[in-house]
Amino acid sequence: QAQLVESGGGLVQAGGSLRLSCTASARIVGNYAMAWFRRAPGKDREFVAGVSRNNNATSYADSAKGRFTLSRDNTHYNTMYLQMNSLTPEDTGVYYCAANRYDVKHDASEYTDWGAGTQVTVAS
Repeated sequence: QAQLVESGGGLVQAGGSLRLSCTASARIVGNYAMAWFRRAPGKDREFVAGVSRNNNATSYADSAKGRFTLSRDNTHYNTMYLQMNSLTPEDTGVYYCAANRYDVKHDASEYTDWGAGTQVTVAS
């Protein structure tokens, strides 16, 4: 089981950028498919982006395509990032890092390991 810790959230103006980090207690590459989810106020947790276990194949929600970029640290093998550009107030929420042993899924119930989340607030 991977213990996950997110960081990098904060308050930003619309149009701004943030870079989130997720650090795992174990090696990610080759062991876990990883994903970012977010929970907006009053809404269910939704998939944002994910990366496969064995290669760098990435998947994005339509709302993230062209604005967000997921990457992994291929030096330390246990860190994942989410670069978020052109942020809008609709991106406000708690962002969670998640892992499973199989493949990227858009359903949160498919993930076994979760971080505590980091708050992202985008002011208009």
